[in-house]
Amino acid sequence: MAAERHLRAKENRPLRKYGRDESVDFPFLFLVLLLLGIGLTMLYSASYAQSLYDTGYQNSARYFLKQAVCAVIGILAMYGFSRIPVGFWYRMAWPLYGASILLLLSVLVFGQKVNGARRWINIAGIRFQPSEVAKFTMILLLARLTREFGSRAEKFRYGVLGFGLAIMGILVPLALEKHLSAILLMGMVAVVMMFVAGTKIKWLLGGAAAAGVFVVVYISFMGYAGDRVTAWLHPELDPGDTGYQILQSLYAIGSGGLFGLGLGKSRQKYLYLPFQYNDYIFPVICEELGLVGAAVIIVLFSALILRGYWIALRARDRFSTVLGAGLVTLMALQIILNLCVVTNLLPSTGIALPFFSYGGTALAMNLGEMGVVLQISRYRNQRKIQEADI
Repeated sequence: MAAERHLRAKENRPLRKYGRDESVDFPFLFLVLLLLGIGLTMLYSASYAQSLYDTGYQNSARYFLKQAVCAVIGILAMYGFSRIPVGFWYRMAWPLYGASILLLLSVLVFGQKVNGARRWINIAGIRFQPSEVAKFTMILLLARLTREFGSRAEKFRYGVLGFGLAIMGILVPLALEKHLSAILLMGMVAVVMMFVAGTKIKWLLGGAAAAGVFVVVYISFMGYAGDRVTAWLHPELDPGDTGYQILQSLYAIGSGGLFGLGLGKSRQKYLYLPFQYNDYIFPVICEELGLVGAAVIIVLFSALILRGYWIALRARDRFSTVLGAGLVTLMALQIILNLCVVTNLLPSTGIALPFFSYGGTALAMNLGEMGVVLQISRYRNQRKIQEADI
């Protein structure tokens, strides 16, 4: 009993700095900046016609300029986060988690409705989506709990109830917002992190089954979600309404051919394809750059994800490893889900393509999260700290 208390005391000690930090991982940084540059270029091309239409044909760069400002903010956040010791995030996990829950709840009272969904709040003229912040804080808390629980994560009390209560603190407010895409995304990230922490497979499979039942029930009560499933299975049955968007997306992808029509020469972006600069920007990429250009972007994303996992595995302590793996998993799942939706492999989820889709909060948070991974990479060549050394 005394030995167990001693082990818990060691596990709950805050992280301390160990050794001299190194430079960040430049291959990872290069990939982030390269994808950001390509993303801004393609956003301008994809949003060109929509910007002209929305501004009475006065400004073709409306959405691009807003995104560029958020990109600058995101780069500053990435730099700042890359300088903040990981121990800071360990100590701030609970306060940030609580703040994100308050922000999510405030959306229900003060939130602004955009495109029929109330998911934004406005503070001092700045509109942002609290769910983007909640994604980061949930990963942060799960990483801390992973370290605190240690080997006890194999027990139901910690590996299921402990993690489950922390996850529900975020997912319940999202359910009240009717934000199904965020629930699915964060639920999948949580499952991956719980698996890394040591939660037994049988409990994860049981949770996945329960989540499947939840999705079916949720869709049954939410008419718009049910329409999305119908449009996914048979878009040709209603080409003028529920099936219109996915059909236009497939037309754009198919018309690009092998080498594309050329940068800026998409036809579907001229108000045929809805949200062509947001969730459905990848079909415009396929139309303009063709299969070759789209494949290059997918390869760059794949390299970023693999390099991110490499950094996480070489992190100096367990908290850093799980935090890095969680952030990279969040990025990977967003990419995979977005590509599957625009190619009609999955129903529409409303998940954006990182670094490419229009959305200031998402872009700034994505870059800030990559800054945390860069900070973790500073200790990639140092001896891994054992729990007893902390």
